[in-house]
Amino acid sequence: MRIETLRQRLADLGAKPVHVQRMLRAWLHALPLDAGPTRRGPALPRAVVDALPALTAELAGLARVRSEHPGEDGSARLLVELADGQTVESVLLPRDGLCVSSQVGCAVGCTFCMTGRDGLLRQLTSAEILAQVVLARARRPVKKVVFMGMGEPAHNMDAVLETIQLLGEEGGIGHKNLVFSTVGDHRVFERLPGLRVKPALALSLHTSRAGLRAELLPKAPRITPDELVELGEAYARATGYPIQYQWTLIEGINDTPEELDGIVRLLAGKYAIMNMIPYNSVPDLPYRRPDWAKAAEIARSLHRRGVLTKLRNSAGQDVDGGCGQLRARSLQGDATTEAPLRFARRPPTGAQ
Repeated sequence: MRIETLRQRLADLGAKPVHVQRMLRAWLHALPLDAGPTRRGPALPRAVVDALPALTAELAGLARVRSEHPGEDGSARLLVELADGQTVESVLLPRDGLCVSSQVGCAVGCTFCMTGRDGLLRQLTSAEILAQVVLARARRPVKKVVFMGMGEPAHNMDAVLETIQLLGEEGGIGHKNLVFSTVGDHRVFERLPGLRVKPALALSLHTSRAGLRAELLPKAPRITPDELVELGEAYARATGYPIQYQWTLIEGINDTPEELDGIVRLLAGKYAIMNMIPYNSVPDLPYRRPDWAKAAEIARSLHRRGVLTKLRNSAGQDVDGGCGQLRARSLQGDATTEAPLRFARRPPTGAQ
């Protein structure tokens, strides 16, 4: 289901734009479809009221939580089953954040990532992406949504942009708290500046060397690190949001003094934040997670040299929840049974 399809169905039942807006807003906040301030607008048409049970069931059938894996850091990784039985992963992040998937699998084929090992299986619709937000909001507040789960958002551009638009306009998410994460694609820099809701941008850098980038991201567009930073800087200046550069820190691969010099060359003086994330080791892959003390020293060194650097721990380390791992385990029959749904909300702790 696409959101525009839902809009048209409601319109065919006699819903006016104010009704559609109110119903979408209620759904995105995990409320009944007929919730909302009816005193501010006309009551729902009888045909819409009669169709509510079927519509509610259809929306609920878009996605369900097959298993939930809480982490000690306050995160929780969700294995989400779609209506056709395919699964994706969502991550409830500390401080009211959520990471969502935009594809089943991924075509980029990053050599250090579990998700891309089987390639792209299919695209998610805008409604399936939004359903992950609804599932999350049934558990806790969500004030930030990051498109950084399974899949490359730029390869599912129309659905992701439709999702961003709706979350920014009806979903109550601040535009800076909608984060489009990509390995880099010229279409991103062509389309995002023209949106009414302009998301923040996270660019997967991982190395300052074009040759190594081609090895680590074999099917990514051939954009060099220098060009990627140039495009990112232009978007940052146009929107007023700093670019978040993602750097998965891999022992012996991109944690060398030469790479640190390359980061300084690329990012010193730029409107940017370097998010350095030590690799979440996967048993079947040859890469290793560096020592935390070394990672911390790297971050401090970059900060001293003029690059704003944040050392981040991948959410769910204690449950081996690296992107794609829950899905892989479920396909092997090892995922745990579904945890009971939790509807109790914790008090808001402030925006992330």
